[in-house]
Order: sequence, then structure tokens, then C-alpha cells
Amino acid sequence: MLPFSRVSIIGLGLIGSSIARAVRQSMPTVRLTGHDASAEVREIARRIDLTDDVADTPGAAVIDADLVILCVPVGAMGDVAAAIAADLPDDAIVSDVGSCKTSVAQALSAVLPEARVVPAHPVAGTEQSGPEAGFATLFRGRWCIVTPLPGSDAAATARVEEFWRRLGAEVERMAPDHHDLVLAVTSHLPHLIAYTIVGTADDLEQVTQSEVIKFSAGGFRDFTRIAASDPTMWRDVFLANKDAVLEMLQRFSEDLSQLQRAIRWGDGDALFDRFARTRAIRRSIVDQGQDDAAADFGRRHD
Repeated sequence: MLPFSRVSIIGLGLIGSSIARAVRQSMPTVRLTGHDASAEVREIARRIDLTDDVADTPGAAVIDADLVILCVPVGAMGDVAAAIAADLPDDAIVSDVGSCKTSVAQALSAVLPEARVVPAHPVAGTEQSGPEAGFATLFRGRWCIVTPLPGSDAAATARVEEFWRRLGAEVERMAPDHHDLVLAVTSHLPHLIAYTIVGTADDLEQVTQSEVIKFSAGGFRDFTRIAASDPTMWRDVFLANKDAVLEMLQRFSEDLSQLQRAIRWGDGDALFDRFARTRAIRRSIVDQGQDDAAADFGRRHD
């Protein structure tokens, strides 16, 4: 038995459009309704037949839904929830895909106090955006972290977890504040570092007479891929999860200072020990199926 029969997706970018494609592939009898704040995106969604119906307003999109998934920047969650509140069916479950869970849970609970809210975060994505960037296998083999609130309906939580399993995801349950600390380390801080390094390189572009871009090595090239991610989404993530990000940034600054001292004083043993440790972490990520071991990160050389 399917966990839901009528799913509404608010926000038809990379994640929202990938959910739509994955639902059609794995649960083809589910009726999909979509909405996006952008008229241009709505028109593209209609043209590519992304969902069964594309509504022009958030309220119209949720009017008969039994699951509503908010796929919008975390800073917009409260406003979108307010826009659907009057039309939301009493028995509908509201979830989301935001990278911050404490702030989203607070925003949704404040606006939808009577609704069954089950926040979630599929840990998957690319640097691409827009409805045409999505693909049905985006969540396959990836983790989806479900963060039920204190007192959340157990049956509603189980249905949301089953929904993500049907899309191919592995499901883990966490408290919202613990999720935010974990993601500050594994996602938010790496993005902040990438934005900083690429920004610094751009500032040095004039000094080096375009050689930074021209002679980009693999490491810098990979940073530019991360730094190409959606700026609105990541602006909201850093503001919404600022306490955890600042805590991790302080720890990173301390570790960076240790490496700086090792380089300054020629402490090769300290550098080797750190690099050997981080190399082992890379192997464990591959071993757990969160990446593959293809040479040069799978880049083609023909």
C-alpha cells in the first residue's frame, strides 16, 4: 500500500523536480500537483509534463493533498506555510527538504500549529538548479534524515519515512538540533569554505593576470563546482543555522592554525599524520557507498 496517493510539491527546482520524477518512476499511480513562485518555472513544468497539474497559487496546489512537500529556500518556509494554511486539508502531512531543521520546524509549527508537520532533509543534490535539472535517481542510495518534532504523530512520521524509502533513499531519524550540528560539519562549512576560496581566487584574478582560472587544478575546480550552488538557498542556510555553523567555523579556524604552525616550523610529521587521517576518511565514504572510487572523481579523459 502506498504511503500517499496525492502529493503536492511546492517549489519545482532541482529537488522538487527530482521528487516529482522519482515519484512517477516508483509510484506511478500517485497524483502529483506542483507549484512554483516563478511563472517561468511553472510554464517550464507544464511544458515538460513534470506533474499532473501545475497550480498558479500555493493554496490551489494543496487543496486535496495528503502530503505537501515544501521545496523552497529555508528562509521562505514560514511565508509559504502561511500561504497554504487556509487551504491545507485537516488530514494532510506537511514536510520539507530544507538543509536546516530547527529553524524550519519552528517556522512551520508557528504558522501551522494544528498540522501534522514532519520535517525531512534528503542529503542529495548537485550544483545545478531549475526544473529541468532534476532526475529520478537523485535520492537513490542517499540518506534522507527525518526529524520529527516532540509529540509528532508516529504514524505520520512512519509514512514520510516510507515515502523516501520508495524513492530509493536510506532513512535516518534525528533530533532537529542534532541534524543541524551534523550538517554544519558535513555540508554547510564545506560550502562556506568553497565560496571563500573561489572568492579569494576571483580577487586575485587581476594580480595573476587570469592565471588562476586558466591553470585551475583539480582541487580548485572541485571547489568551483560547490561554489556554483544556488546563492539564495545557501544564503538562507547560513543565516538559519548560524549557531552551528559559527561553532564549526571556530573549530575549523583552530585546526587551520595548527596546520599553519606545522608548515611554518617545518613539522612534516604533523602534516603527514593529518593527511593520512583524512585520506582514511575518504576511503570510508567510498566504502559506505556515498561516492565511488572512480579515478579522478569519474572525470572523462577522452
